[in-house]
Amino acid sequence: MMGPAHSLSGAAAWLGVGAAAAAAGHPMPWPVVLVGALICAGAALAPDLDHKAATISRAFGPVSRGLCEIVDKLSYAVYKATRMKGDPRRSGGHRTLTHTWLWAVLIGAGASAAAIYGGRWAVLALLFVHMVLAIEGLLWRAARGSSSDVLVWLLAGTSAWILAGILDKPGNGSDWLFTQPGQEYLWLGLPIVLGALVHDIGDALTVSGCPVLWPIPIGRKRWYPIGPPKMMRFRAGSWVELKVLMPVFMLLGGVGCAAALNVI
Repeated sequence: MMGPAHSLSGAAAWLGVGAAAAAAGHPMPWPVVLVGALICAGAALAPDLDHKAATISRAFGPVSRGLCEIVDKLSYAVYKATRMKGDPRRSGGHRTLTHTWLWAVLIGAGASAAAIYGGRWAVLALLFVHMVLAIEGLLWRAARGSSSDVLVWLLAGTSAWILAGILDKPGNGSDWLFTQPGQEYLWLGLPIVLGALVHDIGDALTVSGCPVLWPIPIGRKRWYPIGPPKMMRFRAGSWVELKVLMPVFMLLGGVGCAAALNVI
């Protein structure tokens, strides 16, 4: 999938979680619904940090480009070290390590740990990074081009500061789900895990599939490209993605948001 569809699917997924939480009698405060949807929309772009042309690899200038090089080489090294006889030879690491359930869980756990032990500045950093990605993904037309980068960073920084201030107020959700003292913002890892997994599922629907189950071997392959039957797959950026899936994600997100806020 392309970036906009990934971000929309991430936001819709978190809003669906919000609807489920409300139905289960543990509703999210509205700031958690909003912030979680934005984080999940941004996190749904993150697995493509192994591809130099991806939105996340360009979003933070030289920093993200350098990180992309590192992640690509790391992913390729892990692929070579763990491939089985049925896995094809590759020349790069795209759609390998960062497109697995294990990577999603580790990144989410790391984010939660940073929020707990890093204090307010770590929370602000997590919010800023994911706000930038959410803006780039959801408002891709307005954010397109290097000349808009500074404006995106300013908007993301301002949004992160305001949203953190709102969440900090009693009852607004800094301690949602995890209520013990010292567990504020522990939940931040959840939309990050969900966004990464939604990205992987989206890529699994495309022609190439996605090795989301690694390192669990399937047959003679450890990097088995999970996906539906080939007749049901589509190419990234095709009319199926633009004309069918993106409107569906918008509809599901709207319904999920209304249900999460007890509007319906």
